[in-house]
Amino acid sequence: MTIPLDVDGPVTAEVLVVAMTDDGPVLTGPCGPAPWLIETDRQDHPFDTARRIATANLTDLTLLHSTSWRHERNAVILTFIAVVASVPESMQRSPIGRADLARGSATSAPEAIGFESVLEHGLRHLAWLAREDLAVGEVLDGRWHAYLQGFFPEPFQQLSTTGGPK
Repeated sequence: MTIPLDVDGPVTAEVLVVAMTDDGPVLTGPCGPAPWLIETDRQDHPFDTARRIATANLTDLTLLHSTSWRHERNAVILTFIAVVASVPESMQRSPIGRADLARGSATSAPEAIGFESVLEHGLRHLAWLAREDLAVGEVLDGRWHAYLQGFFPEPFQQLSTTGGPK
């Protein structure tokens, strides 16, 4: 179902393509180990656009899920995690490491958000989905489940009594 998006200004889909290899998880995709930015059409739902383009350009697309949004580059950026079952030799890749989340305050967004923080947030979201969403849990293989065990939802740290800001 296509629903026009009622947002003033451009909307960009940011797709973070990840794969599990024998050496562990990697970031890859048409833009190599970097965010893949896709312009959306105001008449199409951003998920439909991201799915159509990802399906046309990625082999073995296993999962596509929106994980977050932010305002950047004078646009609303919708981030998607795209899990692929394999990485073509032609695509560059980079091992995925852990990163700190971008932190704002209780009533404001972070001043700057690097894509490493966005990827970390996306993987934490994916870990939650792998545990809570049957459809996601079923499509991820055992290597993904084992890797995602290291990711845990955490309280908003600025308000937590057990820890301070990172």
